[in-house]
Amino acid sequence: MALYLEHFGLKEAPFRITPHPDFFFDGADRGATLEALVYAVLHDEGIVKVSGEIGSGKTMLCRVLMERLPREVETVFLANPSYSRAEILLAIAQELGIAPAAGSAGPALRELQEQLIRLHAGGKRVVILIDEAHAMPEETLEQVRLLSNLETSRSKLLQMVLFGQPELDEALAKPSMRQLKDRITHSFRMRPLSVDEVSKYLSFRMRAAGYRGPDLFEADAAAAIARASGGLTRRINVLADKALLAAFSGGEHAISPAHVRAAIADSDLSPLGRSPRHRPALSSVALLAGGALIGAGLLWLFLGRVPEPAASAPTARAAVTPAPAASPQPPPAPVAEPVLEAAPSAQPAEEAKPREPLLQRDQLRRFAGYSAGANRLLRARLAETRDKLLEAPDESYGLELFMTENADAARMERFLVRAQELVPLEEVYVIPIATGKRYLMHVVYGAFADRAAALEAARRLPPRYQKAFGLEPRSFAELRAPL
Repeated sequence: MALYLEHFGLKEAPFRITPHPDFFFDGADRGATLEALVYAVLHDEGIVKVSGEIGSGKTMLCRVLMERLPREVETVFLANPSYSRAEILLAIAQELGIAPAAGSAGPALRELQEQLIRLHAGGKRVVILIDEAHAMPEETLEQVRLLSNLETSRSKLLQMVLFGQPELDEALAKPSMRQLKDRITHSFRMRPLSVDEVSKYLSFRMRAAGYRGPDLFEADAAAAIARASGGLTRRINVLADKALLAAFSGGEHAISPAHVRAAIADSDLSPLGRSPRHRPALSSVALLAGGALIGAGLLWLFLGRVPEPAASAPTARAAVTPAPAASPQPPPAPVAEPVLEAAPSAQPAEEAKPREPLLQRDQLRRFAGYSAGANRLLRARLAETRDKLLEAPDESYGLELFMTENADAARMERFLVRAQELVPLEEVYVIPIATGKRYLMHVVYGAFADRAAALEAARRLPPRYQKAFGLEPRSFAELRAPL
């Protein structure tokens, strides 16, 4: 191992799969999700849920969250999903320094509540972090719900964060779990990394381990790792480590696709549930199909007394005709379906061809199915967003601020009221994406000629936005695809 590290100029192994906070990658929305989790724990009440595929980085996020919380927060980390209803009470009590007698859950619950009251009186907040929550028995999850009821006359005594695979979402969708689901105030989803993000992730891990030279992973090699791993960080670590070993064995430094192929051949990775080639266009949707971007956790942007927004009427740039709504929600304005004409051409009229619409009829209908209600800023931004999606070239870019599964119109209006204090509101685009009977909301800033221009614009945004949001460039082709 020492020769391996010396060969690449490393101080330690860069791709170990054991979570280590020093190797936390804050790209791909991870950093923004962490900040939102810290805020939720310190300023909010209720239960928080983080879901994601196996190896997507949930445990790493949990460990870094524990490290980032201030000293006045007492953390209880539970990693055993097989706890019974009584055992989970005993485990929490023991972590908080009490040892109730084994047996009935009633006395244990009373002792736990008394200890929580003492901690609360001493200015302590208690947060319970439950890993592998998807594997917990229903009765144990029900005990979690009952624990969330412990409170004083003014505040909750416990904050809980559930980490689990997508099966957790399925478990919470059961009618028997409705009461627990209703107590979840924030949901986040750990999405897989895109090809570009995998390249950045590899570079970050190498440098965190002490490497100081030019990037070792060739672009094609990073892309091959992204495809084989499905963007899941644990698989990326396995393949990258084996690729480094293959290069070391051959006395080489640059990591080529051949080294990655050798790593793949040497790995016994189970098949992915979805082909990664379909993921880039849907990466943002996958982020918060069960939870984020992060919108629910970005409540700090919504805080404070919301002033009455100034009236703003939607603007239509194209001639429109009505189309039927795809949702039982009535749209706030007539559904916009553009009448597109051929661009002027020097060719004879019979050779002129009408340009293909950038949004299809079904996409427009689904877009219009989202209702802004009486929220005037949101109505105006929806109209401007629809027009921008109809005219922006595929190769132009916007900056992804966040994706949220909480697409409540009043909540989005509050965000826009806050946003207009920091950025030009006409540059904020809101894209409702229908997922069955629900909508996700994708929020994007600006429209730029290319990726480089988008990245340059990101550096000019207010520091508050640069800290809170991922600001990942997304092409308009990518933004239109999930509609």
